[in-house]
Amino acid sequence: MTDRHEHSSYLRWWEAYFAVVAVAVAGAVVVADDHAFWRRLVAAAAVAAMVALYAAVGHRAIVKGREDWLNVVVVAGEIGFFAVAVAAAPFVTWMLFAIIPLFFQLVEMRVAVPAVIAVNLVTPTVNFFEEPRLVPMDLLISAISIATGIWLGFWTTRVIAQSMERADLIEELEKSRAENARLSHQAGVAAERARLAGEIHDTLAQGFTSIITLLQAADPALRDERLALAVRTAKENLAESRALVAALTPAALAEGSLPDSVRRQAARFTEETGTPATVRVTGSERALPTAVEVVLLRAAQEALTNVRRHAAAQEAAVLLAYAPSSVRLVVRDDGRGFDPAAADGFGLNGMRARACQVEGALTVHSDPAMGTTIELEVPA
Repeated sequence: MTDRHEHSSYLRWWEAYFAVVAVAVAGAVVVADDHAFWRRLVAAAAVAAMVALYAAVGHRAIVKGREDWLNVVVVAGEIGFFAVAVAAAPFVTWMLFAIIPLFFQLVEMRVAVPAVIAVNLVTPTVNFFEEPRLVPMDLLISAISIATGIWLGFWTTRVIAQSMERADLIEELEKSRAENARLSHQAGVAAERARLAGEIHDTLAQGFTSIITLLQAADPALRDERLALAVRTAKENLAESRALVAALTPAALAEGSLPDSVRRQAARFTEETGTPATVRVTGSERALPTAVEVVLLRAAQEALTNVRRHAAAQEAAVLLAYAPSSVRLVVRDDGRGFDPAAADGFGLNGMRARACQVEGALTVHSDPAMGTTIELEVPA
């Protein structure tokens, strides 16, 4: 049985169809059938009971979204009322056009198929006692109706299931697109903050430092009040510019040096996943431009995130290597690897874009037998 939540979106149209078929059949039986009037009334009452059973229980059984004994009871009740109606007036057989689709909405295929067979055998069974000569033709018609009903039920079920899968896929894509937009916005904000911090550090802060140095060189004792005032003003503005740099710097870097920040990221990774992650720093540590530190830190964060989400690794290792003219970040894991050429969803494009901002180069090596190595080298 397909998900009743999917059925419920079409429930209004289905109920209108069910009602039209029931009213048409009951009306035709009462007005045009040639059986005794009391039999016609019994048949119409049985059709009305079928509609009442659906309205009282069947509707709720479809909407609630799960199958239980009550659904099977509704199916059995519909078959019972249908049998009474057909026994009273065989014309009610036309209600099969409404009953068979109902079964596939209420119960699983394994229950709906026997129900379709049973309801189609009602007419041959009734005629076996009333008009035996019609039984062979009834059986032929029932066989055709059974095959057609089961095929249409199976086909309809598959169509609805595929529609549900597409709806789920669309919903996931919408969520992914919203998440990508959010992450892109955050990355853009972070990059712009880092750029501004670097600009302030490299221009204003250094400019104020140069002014202070020049003024103090001209008058070391600052006897001239105007020079003393200029130095105080320059120092105040230098402090303000440094405060701006601190405010614009990512929180992880604001709490310490780049190696310390990388170590904290690795420790958090180990705490969250239980997978050991070691950090090794080589070369002479030194202060780097804020933009460079941001790119290196973000690359370490993204690489460890990929290990957590995709690699199923037993361990990870991070290397931060300081060279005279560059800094190299290497993140290795012993996980299952992936195809770098088809890994658009692993954040590599964002890492490459950030690397380009500081004229860096990102390389990725991955093999199912050896794991993954992500290496970022930036001039500094």
